[in-house]
Amino acid sequence: MTDLAIAQGPSPWRRAFVLSLPILAGYVPIGIAFGVLWVQQGLDPLGAPLLGVVVYAGAAQFMAAGMLAAGQGPLEIALATLVLNARHAVYGLAFLERLPRWSAAKAYFAFALTDETYAVLTATPAAERDPGLLWRVALLNQGYWVAGCAIGAAAGGLVSGGTQGLDFALTALFIVLLLEQVRSLRKGVAAAVGGAVALAGVLVFGTANTLLPVLAAALAAVALVDRRSGAW
Repeated sequence: MTDLAIAQGPSPWRRAFVLSLPILAGYVPIGIAFGVLWVQQGLDPLGAPLLGVVVYAGAAQFMAAGMLAAGQGPLEIALATLVLNARHAVYGLAFLERLPRWSAAKAYFAFALTDETYAVLTATPAAERDPGLLWRVALLNQGYWVAGCAIGAAAGGLVSGGTQGLDFALTALFIVLLLEQVRSLRKGVAAAVGGAVALAGVLVFGTANTLLPVLAAALAAVALVDRRSGAW
């Protein structure tokens, strides 16, 4: 049995856990920051982990906490969340061939596909992206996020200094994922071009209401570099 297990390689859950470790390091502290913020806004502590289960969208949850505290209604919050997370609709296209038929696994993966999960899975060789790996990584990542939200909500009343500094965990996580993408997919030139265009846009136009135009310009520049290098 031991020789057979070794020949077959690591179990699906072990493979998924190893891939999800960078997300664990980022989601738990960010989730804690959200839970603390949620409670400090005067909201029910149980709402923080509940939102992590039924919504599972970091930026949208931070936004929802502020909107709820300001007295905004569910319709306004739902519309704002739809606009903020519209980009996720494109992510699933990279995995359609792995989940061609409708199933519970496909439905859950469509719900749980986040920026970070997408980055980790696309950095994995295509031959290894079987459906079982996809939903397991997504499930583990959501578990980390919900755990962080619960811990933050439980400790929210004990924290008096706010959440300043904890939000940098998200930036650090994206840097780690970018480095992994560059190393695994050899996209260093594209990453450098996209980053340079985005930086130039921020320096010229600032950061107020310029996120979408700057991202569009960076994407266009990366696409142009890929076309000229013969990647298409």
